[in-house]
Amino acid sequence: MSGQAFLRSVPTNISDGAVPTSLLAASNRKGPATSATETGDWPEGLLRARVYEQLLLDIILGELRPLGVLDEKALASRYACGLAGVRDALNRLALEGLVLRRPRVGTVVAPLDIREIEHAFEVRRMLEAKTASLAARNGSDEQLTQLRASFDGAEAAIDSGDFRILLAMDRTFHRRVATATQNPLLARYVLSLQNIATRFWIYAMEKQTAREQMDDVDRHRHLATAIYDRDPDQAEAAAAKLVGDPPSAYPR
Repeated sequence: MSGQAFLRSVPTNISDGAVPTSLLAASNRKGPATSATETGDWPEGLLRARVYEQLLLDIILGELRPLGVLDEKALASRYACGLAGVRDALNRLALEGLVLRRPRVGTVVAPLDIREIEHAFEVRRMLEAKTASLAARNGSDEQLTQLRASFDGAEAAIDSGDFRILLAMDRTFHRRVATATQNPLLARYVLSLQNIATRFWIYAMEKQTAREQMDDVDRHRHLATAIYDRDPDQAEAAAAKLVGDPPSAYPR
């Protein structure tokens, strides 16, 4: 639809600040249309949100191997849930490109595509610095306080080599930055890119020393402090540094 055609299709009273009754009714409607948060996440209390998070972590950590076939009944048993929760989670992961639907094979874990990860890093460089700047400007006091606490306990996780906890902290951190922008569309894009790039981040982190891992945590905390201090320029600079290097920068 062209821009002019779209404008002709919009009720004239929207431009006057009035919202049509039909749109108000749709916004109040319960069910799938309103069962996700503004960032596209499901509320944490939903079973399918828990299943999605566990599946995602297992894919990123490599516990579910690339190109491995995902049997729905086995996953339901693994995560102590019903088939409906597994299917909902797989559908979302398919939309995000982390699993693939293949005829006569079923659902498989997406391969670790280095080119795709390189592309994700390129886009993250363009978006994440501005995202941090917006979070510093727009985040509520409560959101920024929670952001600073995202890596509490990271030292113990590094000492014990618990990458699952570190990964969960990292996801929480980036979700909180994205949400603090108060821009749901930007948040959805950034978090989707983050899921792709994190498959490489965890691979790189496993090869780091404990000191190097702690340095990475400190870069996250530095960014959190800049956002908490509501310093958009420092937040932008810290975020640019945090994105780091793509896979091509590492020796093979």
